[in-house]
Order: sequence, then C-alpha cells, then structure tokens
Amino acid sequence: MYLMNTYKRLPVSFVRGEGVYLFDEKGKKYLDMVAGIAVNALGYNHPKLVETLCEQSKKLMHVSNLFENPWQEEVAKLLVEHFHDKDGKVFFCNSGAEANEAAIKLTRKYFKSVGEKQRYRIITFYKGFHGRTYGSMSATAQEKIHLGFEPLLDGFDYATLNDFESVLKQLNKNTAGIMLEVIQGEGGINEAQVEFLHKVYELCKKEGLLLIVDEVQTGIGRTGSFYAHQHFGIKPDIVTLAKGLGGGFPIGAVVATDEVSKAFAPGSHGSTFGGNPLACACAKVVIEEVKKLLPQIIEVGTYFKKRLKELGKVKGIGLMLGLDIGKDCQEVVLKALDKGLIINCTAQSVIRLVPPLIIQKEHVDECVSILKKIVNW
Repeated sequence: MYLMNTYKRLPVSFVRGEGVYLFDEKGKKYLDMVAGIAVNALGYNHPKLVETLCEQSKKLMHVSNLFENPWQEEVAKLLVEHFHDKDGKVFFCNSGAEANEAAIKLTRKYFKSVGEKQRYRIITFYKGFHGRTYGSMSATAQEKIHLGFEPLLDGFDYATLNDFESVLKQLNKNTAGIMLEVIQGEGGINEAQVEFLHKVYELCKKEGLLLIVDEVQTGIGRTGSFYAHQHFGIKPDIVTLAKGLGGGFPIGAVVATDEVSKAFAPGSHGSTFGGNPLACACAKVVIEEVKKLLPQIIEVGTYFKKRLKELGKVKGIGLMLGLDIGKDCQEVVLKALDKGLIINCTAQSVIRLVPPLIIQKEHVDECVSILKKIVNW
C-alpha cells in the first residue's frame, strides 16, 4: 500500500531460492525460467557467489571512485579479454539503462573530440529496448514506453530490424552511430539476421559510424558465447552490459575500444555506486563461473530449443529463448505459476525463457512437461 503502482505484480511472494528453484512463503517450490529477467545467471544460493558476497561485505562494500579500485581493474580485464582483439576500456555503473546512457554520451563525446560536432544522432530499432531513463527511453523505439513522457530527447532515428533499406533511409550527415540488440529480448526474442548485421557492420566502417551493441540481456554467456555478437562475426565499437553480470547484485558496464574510450576524460561521466568493491567481487565470480558453463549452455540450450519445437514456433539462441504461442500468453503465465513454473510473457504472445545458466536437461523436461499441460495447442 506504500509502493507506487509501477508494476503489475503476480500473486506470489518468494522468500528463498536454491539452484534453479524458488520457494514462496508457504514453502511451495517453483522452477524458475525467468531468473529475475536474465539476471540470476548462477541461479540461487550459489556457494562461490554467496561466499564472496559475505567475505567482501566484511572487508569493504563501497569506496568512492575518487580513489584507486583494484576490484574494477580485475573485472575490466576479464571483460576486455573477451572483447575483440583485447582492445578496450571499461566504465562501470549500476544497471543496463545507465550503461546505455553512458554509451550514448560516449558516442556523442567521441565525435565532438574528433572535430565532427554535427554528428550526434543514433539509429536504433523498432521493438528494441534500451532502458527507461530519458536517453535510453528515447533510444527505445516503442510507443508504449514513450507514452505520457513526451517530448522525448532529440537525436534518435528508428529503423526496422533485418531491413537494411530502412537503415539507409535514416542515415544522414548527422548520424553518429547505430545501436542494436542482436536478439531483442523485451521485444519478443527477435533475432537479427547474420547478413543484416554484416551489412550494418560494413556500413559503420564505410561511413565512420560507431556500432553499439546492447548486450544487457544477451551478454555474459546467455547465448552460449561470452558476448552474443560473437555468434555473428561482427566487432562493435561499444558494448553495454548489466543483468547477468552481477548474478543478482546490481552492476552495469560499458566496454569500448581504446580509440573511442579516449573521448571520456575525468569529469566527462561518473557514477557514485558504479563498480563498487562488492559489485565487482560478485561480477568476477560470475564471469569465472560462466566461462566454465559455456559448453553446457550450448548443449542444454540446443536441447531446450528442440523440446520447445514440439509445442510451437521457437526463437532465440542458447538459453535466451522465446516460444510464440500465437495468442495472449498472460493467462498461460498465471496457469504456469499455479503449477510451479515461472515464465514471462513479452510482445503479447511470446513466452520468454531466460533461466539460470546452470539448468540441466531434466529441468528442461520439467518445464516442457508443465507447458504441455497448460497450453491449448
């Protein structure tokens, strides 16, 4: 009764978790196929993550970014090691929206720093999602996100994913970059086509644009590669991260090439809590554990996709999957919850499945078994 009405909450309250399961206040067990919306990469009560969280909290949770931060250096090194040619620098923040805000600012600052002051506009894509702060919301080409918050910030032009001609139509002398998700999560698990991405990549190189890939939901092993863009053979100038990076502890990050990163100087940007010791300690554990899980993510993800095809149209890669049932799936979400399965409905008809990356094939079978019982195929 004291909270603002910003969420349509489901009628359950979880009190603890173990592995890939959550438990409500009555002790009922639920198989979690949402993972806090692709956040809890290592599931619940992961021993190494819990131990690190406890130990680091006893030492130091927060220290201002006015001082050296060795925890940030450790995590930044791990992120850059997976970035193309190990060329890059990292900025830490607290969320995906903040990471995308920073990427937008960095793009504009970069072109100012190289003397191309007229370049500030960024092409983004319909059905994409980049956050709810004013910059990231304006970059999000979804009317339902904009409604009631107009006027939006200037500087964004919208194109259609997998329609290269629509990109060319938005290109002009003021274009600074192209920002996209290789798999649109909130938009319904929409995959970018390889040929389309290569055309966009080549266009950016030809026109001197920056390619920004929003990996807030796809990054940190979710699709079976460390960064999802690695499946497609492109090399972005900027990548944004959050969600799974902290395994449940809030942290966001921007990884950019050395050349682009030079545009930020002391005072250009900042974050009070960004990359604090506790967040970075958690992120280090998550990254190290996820790297070991990559082969399993591919194997289980392939199996999951195969099983879901028994039920309908399936989209996605690895453990970022969508089952399109062709009708409103909100009722299915409620029925699933009643039977102890946590799923999510997005784009009205797509059941989004983004489970903890530790799931096994038996969990997939359990999920599919429940879905078969509740959906009228």
